[in-house]
Amino acid sequence: MLSAEALKKIDVAVAKYPADQKQSAVMHALHVAQAEHGWLSPEAIAAVADYLGMPAIAVQEVATFYTMYNTSPVGKSKITVCTNLPCQLSGGEDAANYIKQKLGIDFNETTPDGKFTLKEGECMGACGDAPVLLVNNTKMCSFMSREKIDQMLEELSK
Repeated sequence: MLSAEALKKIDVAVAKYPADQKQSAVMHALHVAQAEHGWLSPEAIAAVADYLGMPAIAVQEVATFYTMYNTSPVGKSKITVCTNLPCQLSGGEDAANYIKQKLGIDFNETTPDGKFTLKEGECMGACGDAPVLLVNNTKMCSFMSREKIDQMLEELSK
């Protein structure tokens, strides 16, 4: 389920912890598995669990707790909108509703063409930049006006 290259990347993280605590690398291992497969299938979660010597349910608990992990297939671009109070008070709800209208989907849905998945997320630590969006867990977008949302969606559609 996990390639030799993925296992090497996991081993780098495992090496940072005492030998009897390799389960401490579970978050990194899940990140590697997700990067390789696009999402964390039950088989990928089981493979991470086996490799780290953990019960599969313990790995599943980590994968379902954090919004950065996808436990079902997602679109090419996953857009996560911060829905915590500071973002809500500074246009977060309007930004979310605008994206829903533009894409024709709701939270936890993917566009029919597979390009976009929309998620809601917890605080992203940039309350002063609200409303804040996160694209594919790697690119934070701040002060997201309708114009900036249009520009972002256009760039992601390419």
